[in-house]
Amino acid sequence: MNAPWKPGLPGNRDPFAAYVCDDTTLDQLRPVIIEMGWPPEKCNKGGLRNAVQSLSISASPAILMVDLSESGDPLNDINALAEVCEPGTVVIAVGQVNDVRLYRDLLASGIHDYLLKPLTAAQLRDSLTQAQMVFAAPKSGEGAAPKRHITTAVVGTRGGVGASTLATSLAWLFSTHDKMPTALFDLDVHFGTGALTLDLEPGRGLTDAIDNPSRIDGLFIERAMIRANDNLAILSAEAPIGSPLMTDGSAFVQLEEEFRHAFEMTVIDLPRNMLINFPHLLADVNVVVVATELTLASARDAIRILAWLKTNASHVRPLVVANRVQPGMGEISKADFEASIEHKIDFVVPFDLKAATNAAKLGQTFVDANPSSKVSSVLRALAQTIISTGEESGSDGEPKAKASLLGKLDLKGLLAKKEKAPAQAE
Repeated sequence: MNAPWKPGLPGNRDPFAAYVCDDTTLDQLRPVIIEMGWPPEKCNKGGLRNAVQSLSISASPAILMVDLSESGDPLNDINALAEVCEPGTVVIAVGQVNDVRLYRDLLASGIHDYLLKPLTAAQLRDSLTQAQMVFAAPKSGEGAAPKRHITTAVVGTRGGVGASTLATSLAWLFSTHDKMPTALFDLDVHFGTGALTLDLEPGRGLTDAIDNPSRIDGLFIERAMIRANDNLAILSAEAPIGSPLMTDGSAFVQLEEEFRHAFEMTVIDLPRNMLINFPHLLADVNVVVVATELTLASARDAIRILAWLKTNASHVRPLVVANRVQPGMGEISKADFEASIEHKIDFVVPFDLKAATNAAKLGQTFVDANPSSKVSSVLRALAQTIISTGEESGSDGEPKAKASLLGKLDLKGLLAKKEKAPAQAE
């Protein structure tokens, strides 16, 4: 509905049409329309439902203004309007409900603007001028060299190993320390904490994209993502836990494609189950950060994830990050862990409960709340390693597997060592 419109599309499209409910709004609108050089007879009496009926049998205008004042369910009615609008129509809604949540939901659904009655000439003029600028804006790829883009997926070997903490901190570093436009894509649709970590409301953008993949375009991304700072935007959700995820993953792939056009960096907080169900999510990923702890269970699953990456995404560079490490406190030593997974641990992040608690209290990412901590220093080094990877792909040159899963990770042997320790002490 709000896709950028290019002149030359089939058919003769009117520049503007309006469907409003009351004479007062018509009287406010017509002088502005004449000033804009458009025919005033395109201002029609009747609200959104009249617009749906009319546009179902006629071509959509470039800019459409609809009145929601008589609509009992504005969001559903807007979706009905989207069914009859041609691609490229910029929609401006008018209403009398002063509600921030409704405003955000309407923008997330794809409309260009929402104006509150009573309208003023200046308000109308500004909104219509901004709508015209959509058509004047340069399209993606026009007169510009191909832009470098790096996509990083962060996967935890187990729940609670701190993958989301790493993802939010990396995204914040890319956007603030390196001044790179960054998208944070939280794919834990029901229990994601990306927005919560940044002290933001997640919005409806991601759930709307899953429900309506055909609506995903550059303007949808602009409206649906929540801004954390000038260079960082997040797309996440808090879907009702009674609503199972019903998707083939096509929406996620389309979103990744739009991120590549709109940003320089994408950080995907990728739960393990999403990795299993939608392997095509890694088709254009450059780096996979495997977040782990030094435990038996994490070692087992690190082996499985690294093996999966080798088979299904051999083009990515895996970086193993041991998180929340306390000297002498792990179930497995760093050396035994590396020997088991046959891959070096690229970064060791120390455990710092006080700093983590401080970040949670402040509603900030770990590195933002604790810039001078040792943890932040390690995460900055990790971020620079990812940036230096650039567009490179392939393995990291580590020795490859030579034995079976149980051969790689001698769980029985490690467990036996743990059982013998108390006996020897006796």
